[in-house]
Order: sequence, then C-alpha cells, then structure tokens
Amino acid sequence: MKKYILIAIACFFSLNLLAQDKPVKIVFDVTSDDVKVHQKAVRHVKMMSEAYPDSEFEIVVYSGALDMVLNEKSSVAEDLKKLASDEHVTVAVCSGTMARENADKSALLPGVIVVPDGILEIAQKQGQGWSYIKEQ
Repeated sequence: MKKYILIAIACFFSLNLLAQDKPVKIVFDVTSDDVKVHQKAVRHVKMMSEAYPDSEFEIVVYSGALDMVLNEKSSVAEDLKKLASDEHVTVAVCSGTMARENADKSALLPGVIVVPDGILEIAQKQGQGWSYIKEQ
C-alpha cells in the first residue's frame, strides 16, 4: 500500500512540474512614477521571459509611469530596450497619457508601441485569457 501511495505522490509532482513548462500570457500594469516599481516590473518580465521563452508578456505603461518609456527620463532604459527587442515581449504605452503629458512618439525608447488606451489594452488581453499583474 505504501508503495502505491508513493507512486501516486511521485506522479502528482511530476505532472505539476510538467505543467509549469506550459507557455503563459501575462500582462503587467505599470502606473506608478516610482522608479523602484519600474525596476521591479522589468526584473519580473526579464526573469519570466528567460524562464518561459515561449510565453508572451506585455508591459502596459500609463498614467504616472510615462517616464519609464521616455528616452531622456527612463531609469530602466537599457533593460527595457532589450526586453522590447524580444519577439515575445511587448512594451506598450497609452496614447492618452502621452497626449496629456505632451509627449511625442519620437521621445519613446526604441521598440515601445503606442496603444489607444492602456486600461482598454489590459482589459482586451484579459478577455483573451491573459493573466494580470499590477506592479506596485
């Protein structure tokens, strides 16, 4: 009997480990002007994209986080450029936020895309089955 219980437990853990290799889709919501939040978001996406190379990740920036994606103001510029160059990572910024802050597309870091609305972008991703992470 003990043998069967041990086999069942071993099978359970094996299946659990295999399930972690399944690609995921995660959208990260970044609105804070706090540089530490920007660093944390980049670190999370970098680590996850390395651990799950076939997965999809998107960082959506709006509101107070605009500086995160601006050439002259970003504290995470180099890391964000690298992430944006990964075909499985999208870095998006809200056009409404850009308009309110009088920011031009030419001020964005290379690889950053502009979406019509940051909140709508997140809602659409969730509607497509993406998981949601609010970076704080």
